[in-house]
Amino acid sequence: MGARKRHSPRRGSLAYSPRIRAKSMEARIRAWPKSNSDEPKILAHCGFKAGCVQVVSIDDREKVPNAGKQLVTLGTVLVTPPVLILGVRGYSKEHDGRHAEFDVYAEDIPKNIAKEISLKNNQENALENAEKGLKRIKEIFAIVAVSPRAAGLEQKKPYVFEAMVSGGDIAKQFAHVKEHLGKEIKIDQIFETGAEVDVAAITKGHGWQSTMRRWGVKKKQHKSRKTVREVGSLGPISPQSVMYTVPRSGQTGFHQRVEYDKRIMIMGNTEDSQIKINPDGGFKHFGLVKGDFIILKGSVPGTYRRLIKMRSQIRNAPAKVNKPNILEVVV
Repeated sequence: MGARKRHSPRRGSLAYSPRIRAKSMEARIRAWPKSNSDEPKILAHCGFKAGCVQVVSIDDREKVPNAGKQLVTLGTVLVTPPVLILGVRGYSKEHDGRHAEFDVYAEDIPKNIAKEISLKNNQENALENAEKGLKRIKEIFAIVAVSPRAAGLEQKKPYVFEAMVSGGDIAKQFAHVKEHLGKEIKIDQIFETGAEVDVAAITKGHGWQSTMRRWGVKKKQHKSRKTVREVGSLGPISPQSVMYTVPRSGQTGFHQRVEYDKRIMIMGNTEDSQIKINPDGGFKHFGLVKGDFIILKGSVPGTYRRLIKMRSQIRNAPAKVNKPNILEVVV
């Protein structure tokens, strides 16, 4: 007898259950990498998805058949306006989880951003009180904000989220954020060309779909049942209930997803860059890219204009970052 065939895993695995609509347009980052460096660094930035291009480069991967040869890959263009450092937050850890001990905000915050945060606990001596209580703090986060208007979008409401600070001790991390309070940080101050990042976003929504589209269920044989595209059995007669593992119709897309190891191929500015990034008339559904931008290798979850959060690589981070050899960008 021949070798037994291996069945590929079902497209809709239970690893992504329940499949419900995301509660917010802003994805959450729940895990952060640990840095062994003595210099503190903010681990996250964000951008807005503009469109896709083709990147022609020399394949610098070792031990692959195409090593050293020309490689054409898909690239996703993200507009990355500077993020504003609003404040610093310190967390303590106990048996029941993390607790926010203090929030210290910058003095001059734009009005459109000040409306989105609570400044009740921002007292005059907040910085001094925070520094005194650093002994019980286990993690330092920077509170950052980005305005879609800075990326050329029409949305007025800014996005405010936390970005972890890693490297050095707690005192150095607090001093690092304190130094940048009220200032803007560009993406080249956090990441570099050739580095890999993890992206978190809300995927493109597809509405209510059937079991075949949602879970990859196989079609039934012709005339074997009353229906062809439904599930053959919902379970046993007793107990009289349907298990959560049975594929059912429902919401498809508009889920929060995190994709790992997206390499930064190009990082630049439309005014200084020698590479033409904008197609004639601009990107479809987005328009012209202006200001800072990056090109990530491969695809990125979400539709155009959607917020994409980028985090420092958490899996298999290399000791040295190699810059890619870019030959051409085809828009």
